[in-house]
Amino acid sequence: MSEKPSVLFVCVHNAGRSQMAAAWLNHLAGDRIEVRSAGSAPADSVNPAVVEAMHEVGIDITAETPKVLTVDAVQASDVCVTMGCGDACPVFPGKRYLDWQLTDPAGQGVEAVRPIRDEIKTRIEGLIAEIAPEDTK
Repeated sequence: MSEKPSVLFVCVHNAGRSQMAAAWLNHLAGDRIEVRSAGSAPADSVNPAVVEAMHEVGIDITAETPKVLTVDAVQASDVCVTMGCGDACPVFPGKRYLDWQLTDPAGQGVEAVRPIRDEIKTRIEGLIAEIAPEDTK
């Protein structure tokens, strides 16, 4: 892993789970980790219920837009976290792959998105502790 680890979050539409994961990682790790997100079939915009749920915890993702998954993004990342994209994510030797089974927030209201948001936060906290723990010197 490079000096500054990089993580790519991938889901189908890059409009819900991967956007929340990237936002949590940016928020909780700051500049200690390089963050990317993408989708195998990106939507036109981020799910409004996801934007609202993240806003409730003080994270603004209104400016985010779904991005298409590229081979370059995978190659440039140390860790690739998939969230229901199936076989659409290219696999390269030497990369670490995690598959997080999370409910898809597509078509759901903010009430249904909140527990998904909170589960993602818990997983992000564990990932940070593993790949970029706070410097305790």
